[in-house]
Amino acid sequence: MTTHRLYLDEQALVTHDAQVLAVEGNRLALDHSAFYPGGGGQPADQGWLTLPSGERIAVIGIEAEGDRLWRLCGQPLPSTLRGGRVTAKVDAERRVSLSRYHTALHILNAIVMRQFDGWITGAQMQTDYARIDFKLDRLTPELVAAVEHAANAVIATNHPIRARYLPLDEYEARPELRRTLDVAPPLRDGRVRIVEIEGFDAQACGGTHAAATGELGALAIVKTENKGRSNKRMYVRLGLTVCSQ
Repeated sequence: MTTHRLYLDEQALVTHDAQVLAVEGNRLALDHSAFYPGGGGQPADQGWLTLPSGERIAVIGIEAEGDRLWRLCGQPLPSTLRGGRVTAKVDAERRVSLSRYHTALHILNAIVMRQFDGWITGAQMQTDYARIDFKLDRLTPELVAAVEHAANAVIATNHPIRARYLPLDEYEARPELRRTLDVAPPLRDGRVRIVEIEGFDAQACGGTHAAATGELGALAIVKTENKGRSNKRMYVRLGLTVCSQ
């Protein structure tokens, strides 16, 4: 049996009951999961499982194997859990932080693509900062200031954010939805998941995001690095709310 990925369509859901499909040592697979398994530079969710006995077990990672998601727990699990039900809870504070930074990188990559023709070459998110790499020949103070100003304008406008799906052939006919040169789109059941910042941008993505850009707070590009002749890196931090609505 496969794991139904609740996070794809219900990002606000962080607690749910589920049936145990399998147990292997400290790994456990459920029929439903709100835990993001990681990818695209966003780390996997962490959290807890509450067993039928009432015992609470830490979930320290997620492994994806085909269509099944395995939770990596902080201790071995009894095999008798198989077929039973548990309660799963995502670390909501950590999820919100990662989702805010993931959204911020969407805004940055859209701006850099449009204004400077810069493709993403890498990204990594943490709970207190993120970095993003672009294929660019230069990274001047003027360029950085322009990108930061444009990003904060998008944040302040408080665009709603939603996910939808397109058939693969329709996605392939719309190259503007692609941001990376060598990463396959998030394809499930012949459809590509599209994350849309309404009125600003849409791109293929399988991760979690804020519900609106105003949730991000002020964005600052705090550091830049030259990682190669045509590979430039920006480090980003988010601060207090700047939403104008």
